[in-house]
Amino acid sequence: MTLVDWLIVVTLNGSIILFAVIHGRDTKTSSDWFLARRSLPWWIVGLSMYATAIDASDLVADNGGSYSFGVSMFATSWVGIIVGWLFMSQFIALRMYRLGMYTNAEYLEARFGPATRIISALIQVLYRTVVMGIIGTTVFLTLKIVAGWTPSAAWTAVVSIAFVATIYTVIGGLRSVAITDAMQSFIMLAASFLLFMVVYNQVGGWSGVEEKLNAKEPHLAERVLHAGAARTDVRSVDGLSDKAITGLRKLGGTYDEADQTITTQTPAWLLAIYFTIAGLAYSIVNHTQVMRMLGSRSEWDLKMSVVVAGGVMLVVTFLNLSMGIMGRALYDLSGASVDHVYPSIVRDFTSTGLRGIVVAGIIAASFSTYDSIGSTLSALLTRDVYGRLLVRNREEAHYLKVGRWLTPLIIFGSFAYVPFLQSGGMLLFFLDILGAFVVPLLTIYLMGALTRVHRKSAAVGILVGVTYGVLYLISGPIAENYGVAVLVSPLSNKYAVAPISMLLTAGTMVLVSLVYGWEAPGELRPLDQSGWLADSRQQVQDLQTEKTSAIGLPLLLGLLVAAAGIVLSFVVFW
Repeated sequence: MTLVDWLIVVTLNGSIILFAVIHGRDTKTSSDWFLARRSLPWWIVGLSMYATAIDASDLVADNGGSYSFGVSMFATSWVGIIVGWLFMSQFIALRMYRLGMYTNAEYLEARFGPATRIISALIQVLYRTVVMGIIGTTVFLTLKIVAGWTPSAAWTAVVSIAFVATIYTVIGGLRSVAITDAMQSFIMLAASFLLFMVVYNQVGGWSGVEEKLNAKEPHLAERVLHAGAARTDVRSVDGLSDKAITGLRKLGGTYDEADQTITTQTPAWLLAIYFTIAGLAYSIVNHTQVMRMLGSRSEWDLKMSVVVAGGVMLVVTFLNLSMGIMGRALYDLSGASVDHVYPSIVRDFTSTGLRGIVVAGIIAASFSTYDSIGSTLSALLTRDVYGRLLVRNREEAHYLKVGRWLTPLIIFGSFAYVPFLQSGGMLLFFLDILGAFVVPLLTIYLMGALTRVHRKSAAVGILVGVTYGVLYLISGPIAENYGVAVLVSPLSNKYAVAPISMLLTAGTMVLVSLVYGWEAPGELRPLDQSGWLADSRQQVQDLQTEKTSAIGLPLLLGLLVAAAGIVLSFVVFW
């Protein structure tokens, strides 16, 4: 990294942040801070959703994932996230918008009761802070590998980025966050496109990638470049005790005593379901996305925003995640973490100027995620935990102050995950957390919006789903340390956890509904009728300028974008 590169990084990101601070100083009410006073046009909302979805983890952690899984991973964005955005805009976010709601957890209380609301808020805090931990580790690896900084210097820079993001988020709330995200998205787009073109030419195009992959291992290109290929995982058990090997064999797989390995096979269809559910969980459960929709200036803008976000996602997913695939052709990372592939490409294939733009894109992606998650989780904790349970009916200024002060606690609290993230692939750690805690919550949202399940079914369903998820998380360590299998082998397959969790949660909800009865489809009960929570909802309802369903063009374009993602995942690259 030269002085020119650092000038590019600082100038591009610094000017955007300064602009956000200046334009966020007039934030005075909860509707200003949490929902940008419903003033955001469709293109800002859409670009902000994209910038938050394609964060620094997509550049480093997800490329580590595509290095391992190949194009199978593309279904997360091309199908799961895009379809999830469309579903939210048509079925849940629109109803929340009309009722003046601030968080997706509020929707769950109206559908299932206060316990589900609070559980939702706490689960989102758990898994979204994991993402911020991934962001910090991503920037650390970038500065260490690309810039050659010492670990202490790199971590100092990461903390500084988190601090700056905290400052402008605290000042301006969602308006500052959405504006910076939209502007930073152009840096991220430029960086992704330029780096892709350089590496694509260097590796000899897609045919060059295929040739290099097969030179490393016969038929490797077929497994990496086609989502329809089965997944083979090989785990070395060399050096483990007989008891540990016996325990791990109980979790499934074929044991080869000569090679001291356990091999498991996963069919392509199960991988496709696994990654699609991961994307759905991101766009439906994740309030960072819904919060932006709720800040739209009209229902039409809300629905049109997902067309922008989805269209950009189609292109950028290919540009970004192809880096991991091309990295698989270029590098052998068997002795290092797969998360090193993207920083290694930036180090080896960029020159002065381009390297500055790419690093600026990584830093911009980090800012966009720190500010987005910080403001989102602050909203959840302030409204759905603090204002709902702990301190009710205070003046608005009190809750606005609480929301602002919670932001730095959330952002800097995420650093607690860093030691776990550095021990292996960041994507796999995230997906384990998602499968255990987030998929049951995703099932609650889907069942609540699409079926007639009873209000009492959600709390029981999520308890069953999360219990299974926790058993999965501890099954590996218990098997290795004590030789005991707490789950039978089909239930302990990491790629089956998400669909099994959905089935267990949904099945439990149906059983409870058979006992207590069924309700009208998607029936919502009234929330608090007085106090700050009710008053603030009325504030944003008074801002509503359009009450039409606004189906038309946004729905048609959204369906076309979703169809394109499905065809790319399950036809073109299958």
